[in-house]
Amino acid sequence: MSVTYCVGLLLDAGMVLLSDTRTNAGLDNIAVYRKTFVFEEPGEKVVVLLSAGSLSVTQTTIARLEEAISDSQDATVETILNVPTMLQTAELVGRTLSDVASDISEKMSRAQQMASASFIVAGQRRGGGMRMFLVYPEGNYIEATRDTPFLQIGEHKYGKPILDRVVTPETSILDAKKAVLLSMDSTLRSNLSVGMPLDMTVIEKDALRVTEQRRIEADDAGFQEMSRAWSQALRDAFTGIEI
Repeated sequence: MSVTYCVGLLLDAGMVLLSDTRTNAGLDNIAVYRKTFVFEEPGEKVVVLLSAGSLSVTQTTIARLEEAISDSQDATVETILNVPTMLQTAELVGRTLSDVASDISEKMSRAQQMASASFIVAGQRRGGGMRMFLVYPEGNYIEATRDTPFLQIGEHKYGKPILDRVVTPETSILDAKKAVLLSMDSTLRSNLSVGMPLDMTVIEKDALRVTEQRRIEADDAGFQEMSRAWSQALRDAFTGIEI
């Protein structure tokens, strides 16, 4: 079972995405697995997937999507890189996810277990706008909008309040990176099943490629200082409020 936290922000200036890497199959079985996956043809199309849920489902889904690209000599085969719109990209991920979850759940039914997962699908193609979707285990999806410019999957409740308060479509890329990191910091403090290292991905508007990709380790001095400063700021604000 992969208990995780992933978040994506859709802004006027671009998209900022962050995922943790912890996979927890019990207190004595904790491992690190990448949950951010990039598909791109620079100048033509860029797609980033963030995954949460059953590791067997997410890995199999990604494997099938990658295999389709490898076998793309057959023009009739739809792939993340050849479907013409981001909406169709989300639909393709949804169909693949639903098929995989169904296959694996059928195999696990004897043990009375279910396998499910979800994805954030974010990207842009040449000639189209930036779009971001949350794809559910059943294959259906919702889309980020100007009213709701961020999406979360996994253990999202601890990191949501700061996003609700500070993130708008006009938020800068720099402030967006700060917001997702502090959102993750709140989650790390409240849920031990979410853990370092973190993977951050930035796609600037109309770049049609990943413009920044960074792994943040547990000993990252900048992240540690941000966490410390945020905790102190909250304590100071709490002390200063009168009732």
